[in-house]
Amino acid sequence: MRPNPSRLDDSFGSQIATIAPSILKVDFADLAEEVRRLEAADAKLLHWDVMDGNFVPNLSYGAMVISSLRKRTELFFDAHLMIADPAKYVDEYLAAGCDSVTIHIEAAPEPAEILKRIRDAGAHAGLAINPHTPFSRIEPWLDLCDLVLVMSVQPGFGGQKFMPEVLDKVTTIRERIAPSVRLSIDGGIGSTTIAAAAAAGARLFVAGSAIFDAGDYAVAMRQLEQRASSPSES
Repeated sequence: MRPNPSRLDDSFGSQIATIAPSILKVDFADLAEEVRRLEAADAKLLHWDVMDGNFVPNLSYGAMVISSLRKRTELFFDAHLMIADPAKYVDEYLAAGCDSVTIHIEAAPEPAEILKRIRDAGAHAGLAINPHTPFSRIEPWLDLCDLVLVMSVQPGFGGQKFMPEVLDKVTTIRERIAPSVRLSIDGGIGSTTIAAAAAAGARLFVAGSAIFDAGDYAVAMRQLEQRASSPSES
């Protein structure tokens, strides 16, 4: 079961505020039920944070887990590979059914071949940048991207504090990329930070604690969407 990425063009468009629940924060003892709860909350996609214990100092899950859930849901799968050798493993995540695969410029300083491979497989190609990495590192590759992800925490662990100093980078990227490219932000996104991220130009917001620490996922997601859609009022 693999949805065509184009089916989300309307609801997942670059100018529409979209919340991306981070699977890193779910109850892994009841993963299938957590996915059902997110479907009931009208989630548009699931964000998979893949960590290898090398590129980042933490381990999460791999392609096998993603593949097992692909059989259970038609939700868009947005994979964020925080791994040291994405060229070696990216095909596994494409085969697992990921609709979007994002790699880090810090792990792949010359990412053109990998981004093209992702696109050739029919998925969206994404490039992520860490908080202290300058914009100039990703600028040459933006035309090969369908998604750009700005980290607003140092990657590796959930629940970290949002770093507002990345917002200038978000604005710069928004001015540089085509309107069709999705600009995402990940790290410390919640009710007190999402409006500033939206005002800077982000439209896809990865959220973990702000959703999964709430009793009602639907209410939490609608509140985040509202703040992101009306940043001047938040």
